Amino acid sequence: MSACPELNFNINHGYLEGLVRGLKAGILTGSDYQNLAQCDNLEDMKQHLQTTDYGSLLATDSDEDLTVCLVDQKLKENLVAHFYCLRANSLPPLSTFLDYITYSYMIDNVVLLITGALKRRDVAELLPRCHPLGAFDQMAAVGIACTPAELYSAILVDTPLAPYFQDAVSDANLDQMEAEILRNRLYKAYLESFHRFCKEIGGPTMDIMCPILEFEADRRAFLITVNSFGTELSGTERSSLFPSCGRLHPEGLRLLARAEDPEQVKAVADFYPDYKVIFDNQEARSKLKTLEDRFFEYEVKLNRLSFLQQFHFAVFYSYMRLKEQENRNIVWIAECITQGRKAKIDNYIPIF
Repeated sequence: MSACPELNFNINHGYLEGLVRGLKAGILTGSDYQNLAQCDNLEDMKQHLQTTDYGSLLATDSDEDLTVCLVDQKLKENLVAHFYCLRANSLPPLSTFLDYITYSYMIDNVVLLITGALKRRDVAELLPRCHPLGAFDQMAAVGIACTPAELYSAILVDTPLAPYFQDAVSDANLDQMEAEILRNRLYKAYLESFHRFCKEIGGPTMDIMCPILEFEADRRAFLITVNSFGTELSGTERSSLFPSCGRLHPEGLRLLARAEDPEQVKAVADFYPDYKVIFDNQEARSKLKTLEDRFFEYEVKLNRLSFLQQFHFAVFYSYMRLKEQENRNIVWIAECITQGRKAKIDNYIPIF
């Protein structure tokens, strides 16, 4: 082991770490959101965002109206451009770490294409709905395959998700498996693999990234359990979808597999102080926050904290997650403005 790992880190990755910290400084603040919430239309939003790091991002041609869909598309393109700039200049193992970030988008794309193909949907209709960060070579081949066997082969050959499919599904049950179950099995394999990779890197990256991934694993376990109530999913089937790399493993996952109503889920969360706060009754503080919103709030908190240390890769993951939350916030405000629902416009997740 090097006697000065920080020096080696800066040689290979210091420029990109400094760059992503600079990009993070451009994330919208509380005062920016207050100004956006006071806008009367999307043109007003565009004018305010021009005073931030977004600049002329939302500028349109004279004959093109600014819509919420266009805002969402432009924000997504901006995030993708930042990511590919970082990825193109990275060296191993940072390049592999950044590839892992794209795998979650790739899972969503593949599940979308498989579901559409099995329902005989036109691939040309599905591809525009895929996230660009999850794109891969020959992605259209997944959508035009005629049988589950062809789908399975295309996925194994053309994507880095092959190990996750080997762990999660087989050719025989691909056509009978519901989309959400397939997605959850793939995410389980993905999170466990990403967690192992961060442990192999070690150092501050392991210290910061592992708790973030453990929270993501536990969040998925909680949401899978809550969403399974009233369905035919048994406790055993439910437990097979839980990632085993979280803080809930093993006892908490065993209790969630046996839970039969939201109160029993809350009882499991009560054993974990961080999760207890999320599940506590928040009505007095915020009438519009859902359970998923409170998970987002805690995720933002974890990702903010990763910027307090240096010489690690977690800032790249955290920047992407914070920017995704910012995009959701802007789109939410834009939706409320266009629909005239100003009473709900403050129901966004503040970041800084």
